[in-house]
Amino acid sequence: MTAPLVTFRNVEKRFDDFVAVRDMTLDIHEGEFLAIMGSSGCGKTTTLRMLAGLDTPTGGEIRIGGELMNDVKPHERDTPLVWQSLALFPFLTARENVEFGLKMRGISGAERKRRALDWLDRMQISEFSERNVATLSGGQRQRVALARSLVMEPKMLLLDEPLSALDANLVIRMQGLLTQLQKELGITFIYVTHSQSEAFAMADRVVIMSQGDIAQIGAPRDIYRSPANRFVAEFVGRNNILTGQVSSSDATGTRITTPQGAFVASTPQSPPNAGQSASFTVSADLVSLSATEPSADNKAQATLISEEFIGTVVTLFLEGAEGLEFKVQMQERALMALDLEPGMTLWLSWDAQNANILGES
Repeated sequence: MTAPLVTFRNVEKRFDDFVAVRDMTLDIHEGEFLAIMGSSGCGKTTTLRMLAGLDTPTGGEIRIGGELMNDVKPHERDTPLVWQSLALFPFLTARENVEFGLKMRGISGAERKRRALDWLDRMQISEFSERNVATLSGGQRQRVALARSLVMEPKMLLLDEPLSALDANLVIRMQGLLTQLQKELGITFIYVTHSQSEAFAMADRVVIMSQGDIAQIGAPRDIYRSPANRFVAEFVGRNNILTGQVSSSDATGTRITTPQGAFVASTPQSPPNAGQSASFTVSADLVSLSATEPSADNKAQATLISEEFIGTVVTLFLEGAEGLEFKVQMQERALMALDLEPGMTLWLSWDAQNANILGES
C-alpha cells in the first residue's frame, strides 16, 4: 500500500485548559473522500484548521506527503479550504473571484481568464461569469467557491460544512456534483459536516468524533450497521440499544438478559464473559413488527406511541418494559397494511445476526 498523503500522529490541540483534539492518530490516503463528523464542539473543525495551517498543534505531528507541516504557514501549503460562509469577494465578479488565487501566483491575465472560464463552465455557471457574486443564488455562489479552489489544481481540498446554508433540494444536487468532481479529478477531499446524510452519501470513509477523540473510523455502511460503542450507536441512525447481563457466550451467539427480555446477539471477536454487563444495538429498519407473537428467538412487546413520516419511510416510536424506547422503520405501504393506532400493543422481533454488541465508549 502506498504511503498516506496526510498523517496525524498523536496530535493534540489545547485552548488554555480546554482540549479540542486529543491524541489524534489518522491516515488519509491520496484520492480518498474522507468525511469528519460529530456534534458541535467535538473537534472536527479544529482538525481541519490544523491541517490548513490556521491552528498550530499543541502536540504531535501533522505530515503532508511525508513533510512535517506543524509550523508551515497556510499560504505555503497546498490545502485550499471551502468555508461554510464561502468567503467570496462581494465586489468582484464570479470570474474575478475564481481568478484571484491564480493572480496571487503571478499567472498571466489571459491564462487566468481561460482557466477561470473553464472551471465555471465545468460548474455549469459560465453564463454568470461576469455577474457580481452578490447577485448570485446560494447554490451559484457555492459553485464559484468550489471553482476558486479547484482552479489551483490542489492535491487535496478541505471543505468545512459547505452545504449547511443551502435548502434541502440544492444540498442533494451539490452532493452529486461534489462526488462526481472528486471521482473525476482524483483529488483528496476532506469534508467536515454535522450531517450524517451528507457524510454517508459521499464519503469513502467516515471519522466520527466525540469530545476531541475519534470514536470510530470506517466505511459508512460499517459504521451504520456496526457502531463501535454506545456514543456512535446513539449518534448515527435510528438504533435500538438494549442493556443487560450476559448469561453465556459462544460461537452460536451471546445471550443477554435485559428488563425487556432475554435476547441473542452475534458474538464479537472479543466475547464478553458470563455475568458481565453488555449492550447491543439493532437498527430500526431491521426490526420486524407484528400484531401477534412471532416464533423468533428475539422478540419483545411494546406499545405504539407515535410515528414520524418522511417521504415513503415511516419511523414508529414504541415504549417497552421500564420505559425503553423502541424504533421501527418501514415503508409507508407496508405500514398501511397493518392498520395501526397509537396505544396498540405490538410484537417486535429481529435476527440475532442483526444484533451487534457494543464496545466500551
